[in-house]
Amino acid sequence: MAAIKFNHQFFLEADKIGKVKAEWLLLAKGHAKLTRSQTVPQQHFFRRHFSPQFTRPPVLFVTRKPLYVHSLKLLPPCGGGWEGVYGNAVSAFQGGIMTTSTPEASTPEARAIPPMHNEGQGAITGEQFLSRLRQNPPTLYVDGARIADPTTHPATANMCKSLAGLYDLQHQPELRELLTYEEGGKRYARSFMVPKTKEDLKKIGEAHRIRANYGLGFLGRAPDYMNTNVMAAGAGAEYFNGCSASIAGDPKRDFAANMRKYYEFVRDNDLCLTHALTNPQVNRSKMASELPDPYIALGVVEETEEGIIVRGARMMATLPIADEILIFPSTVLKENADKSRYAMGFGIPCNAPGLSFQCREPIDVGRDPEDHPLSSRFDEQDAFVIFDDVLVPWERVFLLYDVELANKAYAGTDAVLHMAYQVVNLKIAKTEAFLGTAQSIVNAIGSGGFQHVQAKIAEIIIMLEIMKALEVAAREQAEVNNYGVMTPARAPLDAARNYYPANHARLPELLQLLGASGIIMMPSKADREGPLGPQIAKFLQAGNASAEDRLKLFRLAWDMSMSSFAGRQELYERYFFGDPVRMHSALYEVYDSSESVQRIQDFLNRKGGAAHA
Repeated sequence: MAAIKFNHQFFLEADKIGKVKAEWLLLAKGHAKLTRSQTVPQQHFFRRHFSPQFTRPPVLFVTRKPLYVHSLKLLPPCGGGWEGVYGNAVSAFQGGIMTTSTPEASTPEARAIPPMHNEGQGAITGEQFLSRLRQNPPTLYVDGARIADPTTHPATANMCKSLAGLYDLQHQPELRELLTYEEGGKRYARSFMVPKTKEDLKKIGEAHRIRANYGLGFLGRAPDYMNTNVMAAGAGAEYFNGCSASIAGDPKRDFAANMRKYYEFVRDNDLCLTHALTNPQVNRSKMASELPDPYIALGVVEETEEGIIVRGARMMATLPIADEILIFPSTVLKENADKSRYAMGFGIPCNAPGLSFQCREPIDVGRDPEDHPLSSRFDEQDAFVIFDDVLVPWERVFLLYDVELANKAYAGTDAVLHMAYQVVNLKIAKTEAFLGTAQSIVNAIGSGGFQHVQAKIAEIIIMLEIMKALEVAAREQAEVNNYGVMTPARAPLDAARNYYPANHARLPELLQLLGASGIIMMPSKADREGPLGPQIAKFLQAGNASAEDRLKLFRLAWDMSMSSFAGRQELYERYFFGDPVRMHSALYEVYDSSESVQRIQDFLNRKGGAAHA
């Protein structure tokens, strides 16, 4: 998509589909009208009408396929001229006629995504991350407009600062050894480390929890989550050579080599990744190929010398304020199993031509962090991702057309287990935050002597200890997989992945029950500093805390349990790993209960007397 300013009001009309011929007639009227004199193919079909003026925002040419225009020259009837750049295509108005040419996708102009490189120096600082966002901002749309610079836009600036702080942690002297590791003379983020021993896993888990504590566990898609994904996929890269479209040794289509190179590229440059797994929620009763448009769901349109062209959309990309997006099938959803065009795996920059992120309404509304302690810092955003005939270079393609391989990609490389291990550590940090906040409320208002209060705190403790026990079990039962990677045990992780979504909603409910009306009656920081400040200090103090300290604490409890930020968190946790029903079915399918069944059979067949257990 590209934009051009014209000094004459006009609009486009397009309602037919036909042969390839991009020729346009400019009608000289009071308000010049541009209409097609000959039809164009479906992939060039203009989907929207625009009527901009010279003093208004520029016209947007929105196409199903890029026009690759190099330049444009307008000679209006009144004389004079105008020239400008439009995307990548050659186009000219001559005597009222505009013609365009579409070069082959193999031209340099079509390959807008730069080659991958391993020139990075490993673990970056927060300022390096922000500088990278300024230079190559992701194509984000919020409230009907594109975000030119996410580091300064009100909807994303605070999240960018929080992410920068997360990157700065790995350079703090007391945390450097915990959050990074050295290899080949460079230091990398610990989450990129390929674990070879249980001790390695323990170090990785500690690093996950330190990063999680930075956001009290409320930053669901911190960079270390996707880091573990590319680490496991890179270590298990040979899995992708099982793809029928992969050609071992080919400089472009060796998918195993591509995956290894991508892991090194992300690690060496300490890139921040997002991902999108599922298709748009249009009609769950139909396959993607049965929808009104076969490219509502993301699919491969065609192959070119330079790569594959993909079209459609994906949901949901959490943390689209990122450098790159990784596209793989879901770990649970098995849709479109009969249509190989929907089976793919690749990674591209978040500002790739034709790629757009439509973000939800921001939760960060610009309030003081004392009033909105979580939402003002950690609104990581969620978006659905639009692929408008995006060209993915071959070196960034990891999987193509192979449905079975696509559906098992996360399990086949054990990436799902390393990602789940990060999640378990994240949820431990989050549960600890709920426990700390709940106990702080009890301490402040002096309610700890009541047994019903103690019972509520005990519920949080039980949940916390269950999650900690599952983390230990996953780590201690870890085994080396087929790719030489020490991999946490699946059964404890699957238990955690099903247990936490089913029980998380109780945590904010417990804060509501413990805080009661105190979580509603919370004057803001401006109120405390206003004319009624002395009265607020007097009447809203707590038995063991000043009004200021009490209100800060209760504001946190509110943002954890009742605010729009909290509401989004609750739904997010419910579906974090997918539909709970499908998750339970997946657990049923993979869990080996044969030993337990055999024990029952042995008991039933026992003839009497003692028997060994």
